[in-house]
Amino acid sequence: MNKRTAEIKRTTTETDITLTLDIDGSGVSNIDTGIGFFDHMLTGFSRHGFFDLSLSVKGDLAVDSHHTVEDTGIVLGTAIKEALGDKAKIARYGSCILPMDETLALAALDLSGRPYFAFDVEHFGAERVGEFDTEMVREFFYAISYGAGMNLHLKILSGTNSHHMIEALFKAFAKSLDQATQFDARMTGVLSTKGAL
Repeated sequence: MNKRTAEIKRTTTETDITLTLDIDGSGVSNIDTGIGFFDHMLTGFSRHGFFDLSLSVKGDLAVDSHHTVEDTGIVLGTAIKEALGDKAKIARYGSCILPMDETLALAALDLSGRPYFAFDVEHFGAERVGEFDTEMVREFFYAISYGAGMNLHLKILSGTNSHHMIEALFKAFAKSLDQATQFDARMTGVLSTKGAL
């Protein structure tokens, strides 16, 4: 079995990002984005999806968190796409309804190669959690879906605490992606009548 890994380096005038991803890891991470809460969310993504993730981001945080968070999503989405290669024998679809205290979050995805993003979160009660702007949750996952060529739906079914809502979305996404990237021994090629994803 080929190793499903990717290493991406992306440098712009706004961010300098180095990321390595192992789809078939054990949930080990080394993350430094300069935004503590974002680091916490990405550590949870790694641990709950069993992805090994190493990430270093130097962003223009003196401006705000936008470029750092969005560009990290672009790079992570690109890494997912690269690591999965031709997607032969993977389950393709994944979904999870995840509880976290008072919050219930839903994530569902299709590694179809066709990007689409639906984000059904009425609002976060707080504008920021730590140094993280809550409006960046949508931008982060949007960037992942388009970078990876992934159909991604995220929804908060219930919840009031912004920290819990965001963390539940990250964990539900991780569990869904883990499910979608698993191999199915019954399959040959890809799970598509077209013969390609």
